[in-house]
This record gives sequence, structure tokens and C-alpha cells, in this order.
Amino acid sequence: MRVLLVHCHPRSDSFNAVLRDTAAATLEATGHAVETLDLYGENFDPRLSARERGAYYDESAERPDIADHVAALRRAEALVLIYPTWWFGPPAMLKGWFDRVWLPGVAFALGGAKVLQPRLTNIRRIAVVTTYGSPRWLLWLVGWPDWRLFRFGIRPLCARRCRLDWIALTGMDNTTEQARARFVERVRKELAAL
Repeated sequence: MRVLLVHCHPRSDSFNAVLRDTAAATLEATGHAVETLDLYGENFDPRLSARERGAYYDESAERPDIADHVAALRRAEALVLIYPTWWFGPPAMLKGWFDRVWLPGVAFALGGAKVLQPRLTNIRRIAVVTTYGSPRWLLWLVGWPDWRLFRFGIRPLCARRCRLDWIALTGMDNTTEQARARFVERVRKELAAL
């Protein structure tokens, strides 16, 4: 399977970088072709410019600065996103990637009465690997907003019956080295079954 791995963390020495490396190695070892986008590493600009917003619905508009990202999305059969959850959502850079790259004509088409029609039907599987500083009970209390974004916003733009795997470590701010090692093993095991 062709896997697009999107990593979003500002530090190359972070636990998220360990998760990225584990995910890439596991996926490659199980025979998948992995293409990695490191949004911070490539200094991706998450800002939607006035020009881009003005041409947002124009499917024929040229977008040379994101063409590689669009092409990577169109090649992918699976999407693996690795990021920390901050303020109950993805980092601003990842949100900006969705704003700028998941466009009409790329991720969806607008049908009658502005109903979204999926365009990324090549993507049959999404796996999110994320860490939360918050404890699990607080995430339940606030309704898991980031999971809702993927479940009800992102996944419907992909293949029918696209599977969403949520691999999360909660309470990251107070975890032990052993808990982090167990989570790395969980990531390895779940992605090996992708």
C-alpha cells in the first residue's frame, strides 16, 4: 500500500519524532511504500493567503507552492498522521495544511446545495498517532474534538468505508519512560497490521 505519513512537531528530538521514525520503519518493514511529509522540517507555510482564499473554489487555479502535497495526497492509499494534540486539536501547522491542501477539486467537490462529494477516494485507511497532555477523563468531558474532526470531517472525504484508527497516548505530561516505551510498541503493533 502507498502510505503518506504526515508528521507535525517543531522539535526533531521530540517523542513525536520517535513515533514518526517507528511508524516509518514499521510500515516499510511490512512492505508498504512510505512517503513522508515533515511539515516543520520543510517549513510548510500554514497560512491561507488572501489570494488563495479568493481562488479557493476555483478548481482550475494554479497552486505551485502546494502542488507536491496535492500530488502526494492523490498517490496515497493510506494516510498516517503523527502529531501532538494541543488545546484539544492538531497543531496550527497541521490545521493549516488541511486548510491549504484539502481543497475543492482535491479533497472534495461541491454538489447541489453545497453538499460535499469526496475526491480522495484513493485513501482507504487513516491512522492518527497522537499524544495528549490531558488525562483521558478530560478528553471524554470535552468530547474528543480532534477525533470528531477526523471522524466527521476528514474521513468522509476519502474512500467509502475508509477506516480510521486512533492511536493515542493520554496524560503525556506525566508519563513514565516505561509508559512511553509501551506506547511505542503499541504504535508498532497497530501499524504493522495496517
